[in-house]
Amino acid sequence: MIRIQQLKLAVGHTKEELEQKLSHELKLSPGSLIHYEIRKQSIDARKKPIQYVYTIDVQTKEEERVLKRAKNSKAARAEVHAYHLPQPGRDPLNHAPVVVGSGPAGLFCGLMLARAGYCPVILERGKPVSERKRAVEHFWNTGQLDLKSNVQFGEGGAGTFSDGKLNTLVKDSAGRNRLVLEAFVEAGAPPEILWQNKPHLGTDLLMGIVERIRSRIEELGGRILFDSQMTDITLKNGRVQGIQVVRGQGECEETCELETDVLILAPGHSARDTFQMLKARGIPMEAKSFAVGVRLEHSQDMINLSQYGTDYPLELGAASYKLTRKVSGGRGVYSFCMCPGGYVVNASSENGRLAVNGMSYQSRAGRNANSAMVVTVGPEDFGSTDVLAGMEFQRRLEEAAYRAGEGSVPVQLLCDYRKGVVSRSLGEIEPAIKGTWSFGDVRGIFPAELAKALEEGILGCEQILTGFARGDAVLSGVESRTSSPVRIPRNREMESPIGGLYPCGEGAGYAGGITSAAMDGVKAAEAVISRYCLPNGVKG
Repeated sequence: MIRIQQLKLAVGHTKEELEQKLSHELKLSPGSLIHYEIRKQSIDARKKPIQYVYTIDVQTKEEERVLKRAKNSKAARAEVHAYHLPQPGRDPLNHAPVVVGSGPAGLFCGLMLARAGYCPVILERGKPVSERKRAVEHFWNTGQLDLKSNVQFGEGGAGTFSDGKLNTLVKDSAGRNRLVLEAFVEAGAPPEILWQNKPHLGTDLLMGIVERIRSRIEELGGRILFDSQMTDITLKNGRVQGIQVVRGQGECEETCELETDVLILAPGHSARDTFQMLKARGIPMEAKSFAVGVRLEHSQDMINLSQYGTDYPLELGAASYKLTRKVSGGRGVYSFCMCPGGYVVNASSENGRLAVNGMSYQSRAGRNANSAMVVTVGPEDFGSTDVLAGMEFQRRLEEAAYRAGEGSVPVQLLCDYRKGVVSRSLGEIEPAIKGTWSFGDVRGIFPAELAKALEEGILGCEQILTGFARGDAVLSGVESRTSSPVRIPRNREMESPIGGLYPCGEGAGYAGGITSAAMDGVKAAEAVISRYCLPNGVKG
């Protein structure tokens, strides 16, 4: 296989033009091109006209001779390795492995275990995604929050109500990234996600995809139990023996014991009651840094103009950006989870506390662009050395946000944020927010040092993206769930110091986004499979 990189073609090119370009670059004789596969497609908007940039794997006749004749520095031999699950280990299992959480980490861990024949049991405190969608929309419309099924909890995890970005910076020599993307395609995602540089799915597509992955797990012998929350862990001699599970809600609630040798813990970054239980049970945990800030909205047309220029090809869709600034106090301020053509959403999961996030549909056709503008915080900001001090810091900010908006998402124009006054009217940008909103003191949510750092960072980004610091840009808060406030230590075999406990994904402190969390779930499944065999008649 020959891999050729930096192959540039105009936006809107045809398949024939791509093949002609390949033949020209490799000096291929007629009929010698057997097959080709796009491995990556990105956009180069630095010069006009805007171009696509490709990395393509090519199969030809007599590849060594082709490479010598082409003398092209962008082309070289490439070996493509298919992903393979490990062989089962030797340690016996008396019970089916249990996975806590059905976000990307839990879902993909369960899928890999099911493919290998381990018949996992997946616990999810929230509802199946179709019922969850109704609960979330009811909350946005009425303010009535379902504490177990909301933007943070339920089938698919927090990523279901997001832009659905699938790009990751995780280095991947084992093929897990490709594995995850291929599983999404098998479940109904468009095949372009396999090669796009910044693929995304959007909330509307993700819902059906998550349902189909769940169905596949069930077809392979796995079980997913909804309305089922782990509330305690049973330990004996430093090993997991089982868990306590509360099933149902209200009058239908019941508690049961579930025995297991292996517990894969993939709870998501907002499972605060789970973190409290783990602390009470003496499960090793560490406080970690994360980031907090605001959602910042501009018109998508302004972002398109800044990134693409005038008369850009509509095929490019809504433009995105990624910005970072170092501010005077030494902190870093950066954009996070940018949502082209998207919405700010009320992403709360606790009464009396308010958090926001960003979401897009697959079309990214909304009038506004939004992203989190956040500043890093660490244990020195939390006011305590307790392992859950970061979580309590998040809660204090969310309580302040709830008060600022009187239960609705608080909104403030950038010009008023800088003055420290509550806005009274909008400019040209009308908020695109899922859930009710009201004018409030967004700046007052934060300690003075953080509020100042966010202001300086946003103003500094004007040098990079024209119009970014316009006075009528809309800020809302608080963006507090960028990542988990804790990390659950594990060894190279993915196991906690507690035997049989495998922490993984974003909630455990090992991922940041859908794809990296899914890949971490795959790694956890590999660790279980490579250690344990599954005897006949295992009890689930």
